[in-house]
Amino acid sequence: MIKLRIPATTANMGPGFDSIGMALRLYNEIWFEEKDEGVEVFQHGKPSEIPLEDNLIYTSLIKTLEKYNYKWRGFKIDVKTADIPISRGLGSSAACIVAGVIAANILMGEIMSIDEIIGECVKIEGHPDNIVPSVIGGMVISLMDKEKVVYSKVNIPSSLRMFVMIPDFKLSTEEARGVLPMNYSREDCIFNISRAAMLINAMNNQELEKLREATQDKVHQNYRLKLIRNADKIFKASEEYGSLAEFISGSGSTLMALIDKDNIEFEGNMAKFLENLDDKWITHLIEADFEGVAVL
Repeated sequence: MIKLRIPATTANMGPGFDSIGMALRLYNEIWFEEKDEGVEVFQHGKPSEIPLEDNLIYTSLIKTLEKYNYKWRGFKIDVKTADIPISRGLGSSAACIVAGVIAANILMGEIMSIDEIIGECVKIEGHPDNIVPSVIGGMVISLMDKEKVVYSKVNIPSSLRMFVMIPDFKLSTEEARGVLPMNYSREDCIFNISRAAMLINAMNNQELEKLREATQDKVHQNYRLKLIRNADKIFKASEEYGSLAEFISGSGSTLMALIDKDNIEFEGNMAKFLENLDDKWITHLIEADFEGVAVL
């Protein structure tokens, strides 16, 4: 029996489009067990309604095993806990892929290095910003150099907390990418490069007062905010209640506010504000996850 816990992730964090991500203390827990024949996938004790060919946990597991010529017969996969919502910009796809590849590696006797695991996961996912922090935890800058994934961890201020706001409506990655322009001006590129650089340095130096300017963006957020009902109002309220910065988590629809741990009234104030909106919002006040995927 293999028992894995995989963290949610938030990506982009404002200006770090497809390159900056952070693992969060919000988890899926997935168990794997080899059997003599057949494949069974369960979620919360009930058979999964997702077809096997569309199940990223299963397809990632099998693709990795077959790449290394591992002779498998059957599996039982049980999603015990699924706290990472689907299509909300919290890395649910990355978590499934990481679970499948890590489980395959354990079954094969842990023959893959961390970099090989990350590389295999990114080949399946298509980009590294959610994958890398899901595997190794923390806040990470990652990029693709041809087929090689290059990554580096960023220090996270110990007083930083993430207020996660998850609506009851989904936003697909395809829809969120579809609203983006094909070209950007030189000014917009400079704007984002400078903010992304400032975000990393402000984190490393624990300069929380610079996060608001450092999380501004002209590549994706202005276009995607129109797809998330009341996003502008929520960002405005967050700032009024003392948040350090706000941004869309991944491609949405989840919104994120960064706050100082000493801002003890923020959670209650924002919860009351969100209750008055038309959509239902689930919130979590959490810290960053520094471990990444864990074998339980």
